[in-house]
Amino acid sequence: MPSTMTTIRIRVRMSSRPVDEPHRASSQLELLFDLTFVVAVAAVTAQFAHVIAEGHGLTGLVPFLQVFFAIWWAWMNFTWFASSYDTDDVPYRLLTMVQMAGVLVLAVGVPAAAGHSDYGIITLGYLVMRIGLVAQWLRAAFEDPASRRTGLRYAAGIGLVELGWLLRLALLTAGLLPASLQLPFFACLVVLELAVPWWAERVRATTWHPQHIAERYGLFTIILLGESVLAASRGVEGALEAAPLVVIAGSGLVLLFALWWLYFLVEAGEGLSERRHRSYWWGYGHFGIFAALAALGAGLEVAVEQSGRQAAASPMAIGYAVAVPVGAYLILLRAVHALVDADSVIPRTAVAGCVGAVVLSPLAAPWIGVAAVVALIAAACVALVAVAIWAARS
Repeated sequence: MPSTMTTIRIRVRMSSRPVDEPHRASSQLELLFDLTFVVAVAAVTAQFAHVIAEGHGLTGLVPFLQVFFAIWWAWMNFTWFASSYDTDDVPYRLLTMVQMAGVLVLAVGVPAAAGHSDYGIITLGYLVMRIGLVAQWLRAAFEDPASRRTGLRYAAGIGLVELGWLLRLALLTAGLLPASLQLPFFACLVVLELAVPWWAERVRATTWHPQHIAERYGLFTIILLGESVLAASRGVEGALEAAPLVVIAGSGLVLLFALWWLYFLVEAGEGLSERRHRSYWWGYGHFGIFAALAALGAGLEVAVEQSGRQAAASPMAIGYAVAVPVGAYLILLRAVHALVDADSVIPRTAVAGCVGAVVLSPLAAPWIGVAAVVALIAAACVALVAVAIWAARS
């Protein structure tokens, strides 16, 4: 029998992996990497739920999106790099561990950032992640001559924008950044972050694998749905204490199952293979989808808590904490599906009707209660799944 040591790859020359590599799937390291994001997503979701319960959902929305962008962008950068250059050797694994450490540091800083606008720890975690990623791109640049300019552009772009984040933190700490300029400053840095891949790949596109990318995005979608499953499970635990929790737990589970079903109606890998030029819009469009799922987890958590005790937020506000993320998810999912599937199986009119029903449901919350609102939202999404299945058969 061969020694188990023969499976350990000490060092492999980093080069572009084939675009059409057969049977390409997520590696065990990628799955382990995703587990660190479970911690980060749970932290930002819990913090947003706390803000919603206090009746400050709208004011807490921007900090939630800011923190979630850092989480999503770090995950996305690693995912697309791995799709092109995953060597799974010792240096690659160690640099991945560095990025995982950065995610955990970022997760620790979520409460301070979302609750007190203190971005010190989050910026530190983000810096650690970027150091690991820049090192990966520099390695790719020097070991893969054909893509050297692309790798150097990525490393330089990521490094320069990171200096911008550090400058922002320094200005905030010194009190030199007026409140009126904080959000525009953040938005400018976000635009620069999003522009780095477009700029870097103008000289030579990376060889990311479409089926692999589609699978990675699907796995992250399931992670985010898992946060809502956790909220539903809390409803089941407390079902003996309050009858509405039974309705919320059951409706929440049905709602999440319907959203999962809708996401995987389209085989994104095949569509990305045929329309690689639309990958930017497809990949970036998932920010809204992922953020909506995370916000839905927070909304369901507040709905469960409200049924067991009195919350500061009104029943209508809690209803909209569930309805708005669901509506945003459905609209963005239809748009993203359309990018890779010209004949989308989800009819546009059906999505519009479902979103309308979802958004109007919380208006009845003062009379029928939050549990009934969640049930109505779930029923509307189930109806949309039924329509999509019927349309697929036609």
